[in-house]
Amino acid sequence: MPILVNIRQLARGEMLFKGQIPVPELDIDTLDEMLQVHEPLLYDLTVQLVSEEILISGRLKLALDCQCVRCLRPFKHQVMLSGPLLSLPLEGDDAVPVVNECVDLTPFLREDILLAFPQHPVCGPDCPGVPPGAAKGKALTRGIAQAPKGSTPWAELNKLKL
Repeated sequence: MPILVNIRQLARGEMLFKGQIPVPELDIDTLDEMLQVHEPLLYDLTVQLVSEEILISGRLKLALDCQCVRCLRPFKHQVMLSGPLLSLPLEGDDAVPVVNECVDLTPFLREDILLAFPQHPVCGPDCPGVPPGAAKGKALTRGIAQAPKGSTPWAELNKLKL
């Protein structure tokens, strides 16, 4: 269910919104196999109208199912945003679309959540990575060949006689 704000009601005073948005309605496609969204977005928002702008503050919380890029173990990551979240202009070039005197906040909240996703999810700062011997001589990364033991990127340059 989208979060719709009626501009006329908002002009009378601030509005409070609390609830959740189910995953299908969030329309989040991570395009990353290390991040998956399986739980709804929880929100607790205060919306105000201040000089032709909608100001949104409050809290957003979304649980992500992640896979650590170092050790490949699954873990949960909480995306939490709080405080002032958005300022949406009602006039000018950047004005938000108003349909039937209502503004849908969902796409703007989705954008803030997506920007808070981890780029390289790691299960913890002390993650040791893949345990030695786990790959048993096979390349750990897809499509990238491992360098032979004892070989360095500078090996060929070291052979040059200048």
